Amino acid sequence: MNDRQAEPGGGQKKKANILVRLLAFLVTLALIFGAVTLVVYRDRLNFDVIRRYFTYRSLERNDSGQAESFVHEGSTRDIFVSAGENLLVSSTTGVRLFSGSGTQYVDEQIVMEQPVAMAAGEWSLAYDAGGSTLYLFRDKEKVFSLGAEDDKTILSARINAAGWLAVVTQAASYKGSIMVYNPQQQPVLQLNRSSGFVMDAVVTEDGKYLAAVTVSQSGASFVSSLDFYRLDRTEEETEPDVSSTLDGSVVLDLRQQGDALWALGDTGVFDFSLAEKSLGQRQGAYSYPDQYLKEFSLDGDGYAALLLGKYRAGTQAQLLVTDQSGAVTGTLDIGEQVLSLSASGRYIAVLTADRLDIYTSDLRLYDSLSGTQNAQKVLMRSDGTAMLIGAKTARLYIPG
Repeated sequence: MNDRQAEPGGGQKKKANILVRLLAFLVTLALIFGAVTLVVYRDRLNFDVIRRYFTYRSLERNDSGQAESFVHEGSTRDIFVSAGENLLVSSTTGVRLFSGSGTQYVDEQIVMEQPVAMAAGEWSLAYDAGGSTLYLFRDKEKVFSLGAEDDKTILSARINAAGWLAVVTQAASYKGSIMVYNPQQQPVLQLNRSSGFVMDAVVTEDGKYLAAVTVSQSGASFVSSLDFYRLDRTEEETEPDVSSTLDGSVVLDLRQQGDALWALGDTGVFDFSLAEKSLGQRQGAYSYPDQYLKEFSLDGDGYAALLLGKYRAGTQAQLLVTDQSGAVTGTLDIGEQVLSLSASGRYIAVLTADRLDIYTSDLRLYDSLSGTQNAQKVLMRSDGTAMLIGAKTARLYIPG
């Protein structure tokens, strides 16, 4: 009787074991399928797709993935930068800050002769090169400004991702003066130079050093250098702690990426260490003295994007990506006129007359849009979206 009574229970255990094994097989099969899918579609399936879905799901888009355009009241001299998810416009008539969908947060109306703009992290700024106007923004709000009453002629200004601001101005009896402001917009250092012309400057994100591009004369030629200064110094200490040569290159952009400071010039891109023991030492460089630099971007993560051509005019060019060591990690021949090049995060956007191509940093094609509706400039964003700027309007493109 006991044996016969145990049989029903034993049958149930066998059925349970079969169900467990079947479930385990299905889970394993699903994992294998998922792994294969990720390998095959690794450039399309990433967290940015999920991020875009939740961020822009309420935004109305047309069939091509472009959101409705908004008017930015621009002109051909306007400067546009992507400030996080916002769009900053620095123009001859003032400074405007928009959301990606066109909501206007800031409208500062003022005449500027040479409008300039830049952004880093949640910070952005606009200023009049050769003038006295400067506006600093954090996210959606203006937090600091300079004007005619400050009696400064601004040559250049840079904000870093931590909120440190460096403003290069003209100064009587000096060849250059740099004022450094902390993230609370309080002045912490004024550095006056008499031995070299200061062209540009930026503070490291840890707030320890100021890096300045200086041009000085050596005999009959000019020498350019990247000079590093400790911020914890007195105004009487004017000599740099470390000075590194830039091989005579005219510096067009400075950008910190991790523990390195990139300096991009007209004949080469250089990478300098920011580590304490090796501060200012060149870690890598890529030179292009026999080619013309048509477009560039240092806004990607850990790379420089360069559009180089053998001739100044013409449509033949090569898109080239270099890493911190100066090694070329990707090349792409382009036979069309490139209107605009922009990088952000792991993406690089190339805008031509009738098409927008978005590549990953290894120059694999990620997405393409035909019909850009007369866009003249593109601003790539780190989530894979791109802002297309026209003569009077701007629109956000969201890859599917």
